[in-house]
Amino acid sequence: MKNLNLDYLESFAVVIDSGSFSAAAERLQLTQPAVSLQVRQLERSLNAILIERVGRRARPTAAGVALLSHLDQINAAVTSAVDAVAQQTAGTAGRVRLGTGATACIFLLPPILKELRATMPSLEITVTTGNTSEISRAVEDNTIDIALVTLPVSGRSLEITPVMNDEFVLIAPRDMKLPARITPEVLATRPVLLFEPGGNTRRTADEWLARGGVSLKPLMSLGSVEAIKEMVRAGLGCAILPEMAVPARTMQRDLNLRSLSPRLYRRLAVVIRRDKRLDRGLRQTLSALKTLSVAKDNGR
Repeated sequence: MKNLNLDYLESFAVVIDSGSFSAAAERLQLTQPAVSLQVRQLERSLNAILIERVGRRARPTAAGVALLSHLDQINAAVTSAVDAVAQQTAGTAGRVRLGTGATACIFLLPPILKELRATMPSLEITVTTGNTSEISRAVEDNTIDIALVTLPVSGRSLEITPVMNDEFVLIAPRDMKLPARITPEVLATRPVLLFEPGGNTRRTADEWLARGGVSLKPLMSLGSVEAIKEMVRAGLGCAILPEMAVPARTMQRDLNLRSLSPRLYRRLAVVIRRDKRLDRGLRQTLSALKTLSVAKDNGR
């Protein structure tokens, strides 16, 4: 055990995953010389060369491959040991910094957070809302631990797991006359409210309209789904919203809900850094978010 420094092991693994010492340094938020030194110290302690350069890419040697094959077991053993110690103490169960969009925060997270609190009462959970680019950048910067965001998402340091599809629907005032099929051409003749520009939700709606040959100038663009619903209730126009934001039980007599034609979906994914060390609280949160698709299916 004296020959294995866990921080050095992590640096070695990130270098291989990133393909270079400079990319690994960026992900680990260290200097490149610091990462190189850690790998050299690990090689010295094991008396083996672990990394070789092939062209511009850092690749594992045979000894490096052998070490990599044991990393999952090492990480699992460390996690198990940390959990065992935590269960014997009266301290906090840890902290999870969760990021998501405002709509998912309102309509998806409450039952998940309730269950987490029931399972781990002392777990500290903080929730940050924003658009996909802001939240995914915060995950990369390690200021947020885990996120539930709308695809597409990019980032070489991120592990991205799609978990559910959410259909878009049209809501309209009860007295607005609508045809049976709600196409982009139909909406071109109606006052429409949309999410404010800059997020994936608005981009998805704009792309659907564009595929139908419609370049729509919305009556209003708002950043709040609840504000949009209130504007529709006031009779100002209709709106394209994620279905999760207008569950059937909340529909009032003054609103109509229709499917779009062709149907339109957005895909939500769980995002976490590939090198993130999972303590018990974060592991439970990750597991809960990954079961969203099952929960959504059972709720229908």
